[in-house]
Amino acid sequence: MKTFTLVIGGVYGLLSVILGAFGAHALKKVLSVDKLQSFETGVRYQMYSALFLLIVGYILKFESPSEKWISILMIAGTFIFSFSIYLLSFSDVSGVNFKFLGPVTPVGGLLMIISWAMLIFYFIKNRP
Repeated sequence: MKTFTLVIGGVYGLLSVILGAFGAHALKKVLSVDKLQSFETGVRYQMYSALFLLIVGYILKFESPSEKWISILMIAGTFIFSFSIYLLSFSDVSGVNFKFLGPVTPVGGLLMIISWAMLIFYFIKNRP
């Protein structure tokens, strides 16, 4: 689980840099200002999650189920949150109606919040 967390953290970081550059250059001409801002929000939170996963991957030993769930919830939450935003941003351009994902995005955010809360609880419980 440790290696998986670190690899996903690296992948999320890599993709957020690529998508951020893509958004800043190629998408400026294609997306409305509102859609571009939404896209950038997805990129920003994906990078925050990448850093979270890299730090957690080095701090936690992944010996308990709660340690594993901290990672799992952040990985899943980030995927649901950021990638649903990416698809929603492209609804107008692609001609595909991704609006059904609107209610899904907050679920991803909630999973990310729970992951952060679990990490805080872990630190409180395991303080030196």
